[in-house]
Amino acid sequence: MNIKQAKDEIIHTVQAYLSKDETGEYKIPVIRQRPILLMGPPGIGKTQIMEQIAKECGIGLVSYTITHHTRQSAVGLPFIREKEFQGKTYQVTEYTMSEIIASVYQKMEETGLLEGILFIDEINCVSETLAPTMLQFLQKKTFGNQAVPDGWLIAAAGNPPEYNKSVREFDMVTLDRVRWILAEADYGVWKEYARNRNLHGALLSYLNLRPKNFYRVEADVSGLQYVTARGWEDFSYLLYAYEERGLSVSEEIVYEYLHHRDVAEDAAAYIDMYRKYQDDYGIDKILCGNIKPSVFARIYAAEFDERLSVVNLLLDGLMKFFHRAFFEKEVTDAYFDFLKSYRKGAEESEDFCQEYERRVRELEQSVREKEQAGFLDKEEKRRSERLILLLKKGKPSGRAGSLQEAFEEARRFFLLQQESLETSETAAESALEYAFDFMEEAFAAGEEMVVFVTELTVGKEAAAFLAEHMCRRYLKYNQELLIGSRRRELLSELNQ
Repeated sequence: MNIKQAKDEIIHTVQAYLSKDETGEYKIPVIRQRPILLMGPPGIGKTQIMEQIAKECGIGLVSYTITHHTRQSAVGLPFIREKEFQGKTYQVTEYTMSEIIASVYQKMEETGLLEGILFIDEINCVSETLAPTMLQFLQKKTFGNQAVPDGWLIAAAGNPPEYNKSVREFDMVTLDRVRWILAEADYGVWKEYARNRNLHGALLSYLNLRPKNFYRVEADVSGLQYVTARGWEDFSYLLYAYEERGLSVSEEIVYEYLHHRDVAEDAAAYIDMYRKYQDDYGIDKILCGNIKPSVFARIYAAEFDERLSVVNLLLDGLMKFFHRAFFEKEVTDAYFDFLKSYRKGAEESEDFCQEYERRVRELEQSVREKEQAGFLDKEEKRRSERLILLLKKGKPSGRAGSLQEAFEEARRFFLLQQESLETSETAAESALEYAFDFMEEAFAAGEEMVVFVTELTVGKEAAAFLAEHMCRRYLKYNQELLIGSRRRELLSELNQ
């Protein structure tokens, strides 16, 4: 199965394992809650989906790469304790609490989350001294003398032996006690994730043209050459940072992330070409409606790769408009919910100003707790910080003589936020119309239009915008090109 299917299956497992009966007991006894063993090639996102699963299920996550540990840190240190058996005193070896088990309890104290996932990565690449400990962990859910707390599921990940010479095979006794899930690299699934994470448009455009270069592991006379999903994502961050500083990216820099000479060379050349197309075609000007006539002359004569690159550049530019509108809408909606809740609570309060301040403090505390639990990504944190800043600026003064006066003071900055939202939405609507002007003139209803409309349909922020802002030409081409035999025909031509 692909990584998305694996994620869905693990979420279902979490829900099943943590469901309780009317007495509060787990419906599936803890002893029958088999650990999950997720196997798959390196770099396809096994660790990443565990973070997503914990967030979506609202549970804790403690993650360890076991190859970084010694037997002492995993099991604990031995010490002597005296115990009496049948009237005689004996010295017995026990162990201090494992660092890993202690981290679970620490997580529970810090976040208040009593249920979660204990995730152990690279579990089948441990040293000889740790191998028995890992088998005990999978079979009995313990490290040394300490068991994993009830309510905490065990998940582990490893690489198949063809990708790692250090891999140790599990015996049948162990495998009979785990849920074995095998995940494989899948560009279509990763592309959806990458798009929602705003990975660099040049890389997504390149992979749309060269999907076979998404994941490659090959051995030749010069050694192992490989490209993984992790490599593309990490390189995207570097590419953004270099662009901000006006730095170029050489083939050698690309190779540091994409360890395949042919792919690194090809990708580096494409990035340079992608930047050149952006300047030559004036993508920013196209989205403002200022198209140079020479642009059409060039696009008519261009090869398919160039034409598709221009479409991807156009989409990349549009996504910035949609991202801004999405951000403003999320802040505005959260602001509205706050004010609605505040007004209702203030009706029962004797001090309108104190009620407002109390609710802002509660929101700040909630944001801190979510951040500490790992439930906030970068964008969610930015939106929360923006909302809290606006709320603090809009605090009612103590001079308000009535609830209505206090509420009117409180909504001043909300009205300004609404204006920001309307401005961003108007800009996105205009850019979309200008983009369709260019697409119709340059490509009519060809394969390029199929790609353009498809990406608008599947992009999270684009789809959210189009659901609330009708675009007649989007609806027209969506119906004509993406429904029925015409869609299959054009996509077949595109794949060839």
